[in-house]
Amino acid sequence: MLKSRAIYESEHEMFRDSIRKFFERELHPNKESWDEAGVVPKEFWRKAGDAGLLCPNVPEDYGGPGGDYRYLAVIDEELAYAGTSGPGFPVHSDIVAPYILKYGSEEQKRTWLPKMVSGEAIGAIAMTEPGTGSDLQGVKTTAVRDGNHYVVNGSKTFITNGQNADIVIVVAKTDSSAGAKGVSLILVEADREGFSRGRNLDKIGQKAADTSELFFEDVRVPITNCIGEEGQGFVYLMQELPQERLTIAVGAAAAAQLAFDITVDYVKERHAFGKPIAAFQNTRFKLAEMKTEIAVGWAYVDECIGKHIRGELDATEGAMAKLWLTEMQCRVVDQCLQLHGGYGYMTEYPISNLYVDARVQRIYGGTSEIMKELISRSI
Repeated sequence: MLKSRAIYESEHEMFRDSIRKFFERELHPNKESWDEAGVVPKEFWRKAGDAGLLCPNVPEDYGGPGGDYRYLAVIDEELAYAGTSGPGFPVHSDIVAPYILKYGSEEQKRTWLPKMVSGEAIGAIAMTEPGTGSDLQGVKTTAVRDGNHYVVNGSKTFITNGQNADIVIVVAKTDSSAGAKGVSLILVEADREGFSRGRNLDKIGQKAADTSELFFEDVRVPITNCIGEEGQGFVYLMQELPQERLTIAVGAAAAAQLAFDITVDYVKERHAFGKPIAAFQNTRFKLAEMKTEIAVGWAYVDECIGKHIRGELDATEGAMAKLWLTEMQCRVVDQCLQLHGGYGYMTEYPISNLYVDARVQRIYGGTSEIMKELISRSI
């Protein structure tokens, strides 16, 4: 069970309680049908907007409540602890909205942020390409100026919220000869001619998440759709990646906690050789190890959240949080499945879903190997 922690204040815990009640009513009864459909209905997004679960850090001037990052973290924790990766709230609220809020024009903010808060508009960010993973300098998608417009061409893959998205922030080259200095962020509305969605990708886990291919064929958007300054996209990406990676770490801690909690319940109920599995020394020692690892993970997550709200979280610490927490999550979930025995391999047991959902955590947002490379540069 997620417990109160010193990093949060009473209003954050009240918010947490409201999220749990909302999930109990609107999320838990629908998880299985969402997994089968491969997408979360837009109706749920609008209900989440009405309940205040989308973009809680957006200022009141743009239709939001103006909370700090901790409100985002509470949502991310509760979403992971609910045992589903379906609703792509973290991408929408923790990643897309901040780019518009921090770097967007006043027109972009007033047009899109209120709709993102309400759930009327769902956001996605298109970084990864079929031939380009963690190397964002190597993107091939282009946005070429033609009078007062950009003409966008290229393709993206592994895009969270891809089927549902109403707006997509596209990482594109506005100057293919300038390397990182030629990267810009271009906002593309989903109703633009030439924009199309490919298949909803069939994944081993995170079944309810609409992870998609996106295609851009001579998509014309006004030059006012550039977020911030042309050629500054790579700089903006580097500035925002620490929060993205902290968000992944927060979810990893909560998912590991869920796996541990349901496993404790299981080993107390399941019997072997005439006694509960929890009575065996091996089980007790494994649980002790996991409890310790999870506690250490929460301590570091809370330290990073504290630094982030003070504006002190740097790229290295964001990478360290993502590296350690996601690797820990996978270790814990693997051990928890082992303690379930053969039943852990059955899809009717939640631990099996947590197992397959966890694996991608060490890949998206920058692989563990990339995190190690980034961390090593600070040494």
